[in-house]
Amino acid sequence: MAIFVHSRLKNMKKTALIILFFLSAFTVIYGQEQGSATYYSPKLQGRHTTDGSRYHPDSLTCAHKTYPLGTYLRVRNPKNNQMVIVKVTDRGPFTKRLMIDLSYSAAKTLDIIRQGVATVEVSQLNFLPQALSLLPTPQTLLRVEQMYVMNSVINKLFGPEKEKKK
Repeated sequence: MAIFVHSRLKNMKKTALIILFFLSAFTVIYGQEQGSATYYSPKLQGRHTTDGSRYHPDSLTCAHKTYPLGTYLRVRNPKNNQMVIVKVTDRGPFTKRLMIDLSYSAAKTLDIIRQGVATVEVSQLNFLPQALSLLPTPQTLLRVEQMYVMNSVINKLFGPEKEKKK
């Protein structure tokens, strides 16, 4: 009996995670901003960010002036329609001409490494359905490793359409 209950709870957890994933993939995206983005130098690896974590070039994180720390943002490069989901872990950039600083990995995903500075569209992601938005939102819902998976799924669902062969 105990094994049956344990396996049933395990299946319920998997189902809950799948439902949470799909709810987060198809949630409303609030106010889109457009501005210039740049990226962190790989030399900053290991330094502390504002939220206390350490910067790693392979993480999907960013610095933004106004969004609360721990907020997830969808960043899209309008030139090539590539998208990435990043977590706000730092403050900055401290110049009027730039809107967001991306980690090296996020910038590479958006293909802005060669340019150095590129125009991007930034939107805040709301991971909770409207009915649950009154509850306090946890600081993080996904680990950085899980954001890679989520990013690839979102790019497949909402990314540029594949050209049809004629």
